[in-house]
Amino acid sequence: MSTRIIAMINQKGGVGKTTSVVNVGAGLAKLNHKILVVDLDPQAHLTYSFGIRADDLEWTIYELLKGEAQLAQVLIEKNDLKIILSSIGLSAAEIELSTEVGREAFLKNIVARLSEYDFILLDCPPNLGLLTLNALTAAKEVFVPLQAEFLSTKGLSKLRDMVEKVKQRVNPALEITGIIATIYDQRLRLHNEVFENLRQHFEKQLFKTFIRRNVALAEAASFGQSIFEYAPQSHGAEDYLALCQEIIHMG
Repeated sequence: MSTRIIAMINQKGGVGKTTSVVNVGAGLAKLNHKILVVDLDPQAHLTYSFGIRADDLEWTIYELLKGEAQLAQVLIEKNDLKIILSSIGLSAAEIELSTEVGREAFLKNIVARLSEYDFILLDCPPNLGLLTLNALTAAKEVFVPLQAEFLSTKGLSKLRDMVEKVKQRVNPALEITGIIATIYDQRLRLHNEVFENLRQHFEKQLFKTFIRRNVALAEAASFGQSIFEYAPQSHGAEDYLALCQEIIHMG
């Protein structure tokens, strides 16, 4: 099986994007797959979610993209998966790399050499800037975590437009292959209406597993743990493991 490179993107924050990268990564590792997760967000929420203080790091994805650090310097292993770390310094990359030739392909050139992994998951910043463009150029698949709000579909349209442009110009293999319903409460009429609307328009992309609202998911991140370590019997663990099974079988 060739490496599946998946960009997890939503330009809106607070939709469970980083939570999904952490727990899909941990779930796939639990199912005996070799996993690399990459923190491409200057907020470094993925890095913090694994219990790593981004402020203390000397080397991160920022130095790797600039060619000032080697992969081994920014890569750590935790919970049976590998992580490429980030910090606030990455925010400078949007400006510093914007004038470089081939600026959209820096990440692609790095991950192209990492064939030993089954999955590489890219946690993107909540915008459609240069770092997200790098993720879309490197990836073959895009997963979109979506919360049950009517404005979600508008944001999805903008993202689809960007994916289509990247596909036409630099990455013909790119597709939105998964939409993840997050923070779902089946008791709320709004949630059911929004996701039913999504099902009608994106039936092939919308995963059957919905990630239910579960306080343990937020608590796990604050302890630097995946849901499988923090609350293995919770709805969150059950849902993310089911989602991982879907992801494996779609490949």
